[in-house]
Amino acid sequence: MMKDPLIHVYCMPGLAANSTIFENIDLPTEKFMIHWLDWLLPKHKESLVDYAGRMCKLVKHEKPVLMGVSFGGIIVQEMAQIIDVQRLIIISSVKTENELPRRMKFARCTKVFKVLPTSLARHVDTFEKLAVGDFAKKRAVLYKKYLSITDTRYLDWAIEQMVCWERKEPYKNVIHIHGDKDEIFPYKYIKDCITVPGGTHVMIINRFRWFNEHLEEIILTGKLKKEKVKNEIIN
Repeated sequence: MMKDPLIHVYCMPGLAANSTIFENIDLPTEKFMIHWLDWLLPKHKESLVDYAGRMCKLVKHEKPVLMGVSFGGIIVQEMAQIIDVQRLIIISSVKTENELPRRMKFARCTKVFKVLPTSLARHVDTFEKLAVGDFAKKRAVLYKKYLSITDTRYLDWAIEQMVCWERKEPYKNVIHIHGDKDEIFPYKYIKDCITVPGGTHVMIINRFRWFNEHLEEIILTGKLKKEKVKNEIIN
């Protein structure tokens, strides 16, 4: 790996998303260099650990910052067990299986995820045409732009890895940024995080100004001053 005075930040998108979700994230160029990571197609019956190992080969700098969104947050946590990192940041994600919502735990127990029609992901264009109302149309445009990974082999693998992730205790030194309006990983199940008030699951896209204001401090210090930090789980 190359040595460099800059802090290199490697960004991993969420499930089925492409790396353009980070297009509005801006860090001072005299201190940081941002690198976008994109999903690799999983090999047949590839384990999460082996997949994370292949992703690590895309990291070309020593002691990087790894930052992952949603399922990408799980990937970077596993990557950080393989390579030394300066900082490990997850956004709109989970640190343990205990933070998964009940519906995902149910899917895990019943294996219902194995019958999900992931092939429907190929029909985002149709969804855009059929969308009714301003909100639905805007959401459809977002889906088309950012959720571009439609290979069913990847989707089937990723959904299973997400739902069946086995992690009882958090890895050390994980910095967790979470929105209190997250509809995928509800805030009430999340413990020990930096809270983004009003932040939803897609806040990396629609709340990018919050990240541009605070991310430098979080990377450099590992925390955020004068910001709401959730220390106890809410039942």
